[in-house]
Amino acid sequence: MMSELITITEAAASQVKEMMKHNEEEGAFLRVAIKGGGCSGLSYGMGFDHEKNEGDQQLEQHGISILVDEESAAILKGTVIDYKQSMLGGGFTIDNPNAIASCGCGSSFRTATNTGKPEEC
Repeated sequence: MMSELITITEAAASQVKEMMKHNEEEGAFLRVAIKGGGCSGLSYGMGFDHEKNEGDQQLEQHGISILVDEESAAILKGTVIDYKQSMLGGGFTIDNPNAIASCGCGSSFRTATNTGKPEEC
């Protein structure tokens, strides 16, 4: 099922919609991707995109169109994206069941089958 690839919570979707509105990106896709780098080897990327590429998987959740490229999809399967508010502000949290190791900053990780290209922390 496509919805099992990534789950975006209502809190995260609400924040994404606010960011789209603030940045005049209404109608854009939310692209979620994996990039090489970070101290554990892989890092997450999220941003707005107006182009759907060949091989992209598209899903709709809470009124947001999400794009994931083919390579990232395998690593992101089952990932939950949430938004948490705290006294110091707010931020997105990404819970990826495929990550076997992550660094203290929480934005870098590796999986059992993909170690990426670690950088010095």
